[in-house]
Amino acid sequence: MDGYIKYIRKAVGHRRIILNFAGGVIVDEKGGILLQRRSDRNKWGFLGGAIELGESAAEAAIREIKEESGLVVKVDCLIGIYTKYFDKYPNGDEAQTVTHAFMCSVTGGTLAAKDSETLELKFFSPSAPPDLVNVQHMDLWDDVCNGRKNVFR
Repeated sequence: MDGYIKYIRKAVGHRRIILNFAGGVIVDEKGGILLQRRSDRNKWGFLGGAIELGESAAEAAIREIKEESGLVVKVDCLIGIYTKYFDKYPNGDEAQTVTHAFMCSVTGGTLAAKDSETLELKFFSPSAPPDLVNVQHMDLWDDVCNGRKNVFR
């Protein structure tokens, strides 16, 4: 994630830009939804991150999930594309975030926090969401819990 964003931020500073992200939703056999407690805000969110140059959205989701959780996944379907969201990061960066969210199945690996972005990983019941990192993640949670697919916001 850092390479492309650092490159852009050198040119534009903290000004608002459009950033493209991809992430995945993993549901366990009990219906729990996997979330990551993020180190930048100490709040929960879905696994994912920035799309690097040359990557597809699906490739970025698979890479980010492995980096953050240790899990190897395959993309099953598109849940939605979330486009009209704005965020301000703890370092002062601002962005309109565009996220491609996929339903994913685990094919291998071992669940463990693998990078400095991840404080904790946990499955949550759909009826008991934690404090999520932003509105975009709240909307995705709602779409997942209500079985929506092919969402565009």
